[in-house]
Amino acid sequence: MKNWFLLSLITVVLWGFWGFLPKLTTQYISPKSALLYQVIGTVIVGIVALATVHFRPETHPRGVLLGIITGIAAYSGAMAFLYAISKYKASVVIPMTALYPLVAILLSYVFLHEPITVKQGIGIFLALGAMVLFAF
Repeated sequence: MKNWFLLSLITVVLWGFWGFLPKLTTQYISPKSALLYQVIGTVIVGIVALATVHFRPETHPRGVLLGIITGIAAYSGAMAFLYAISKYKASVVIPMTALYPLVAILLSYVFLHEPITVKQGIGIFLALGAMVLFAF
């Protein structure tokens, strides 16, 4: 099995738990409190990552800025997700929000000029249809 494929499967499983566990969490604590504890979990992973580079992360002004913006986007989205899942069914909110790659595909097409094949275009169209079916 190719390394990227195994890592992708691990990502799917871990993100599946990330999508599911907040429904349980927000049954006991508020979305804001849940986000705080998620950040603590992230800090733990960050410390492990820092240790693997001997506490000397690479620095480049553009890379650092983009990393910070990524974190802001991730945790702002996480907050919105926590509120959504605390107010509605996990079986609807999770798959609906799991369509976020559509935004990444569009951004990659516009800014990175990555082509979209006919097959991928059909997939995007079907995903948009799924979003409509989940929402209504």
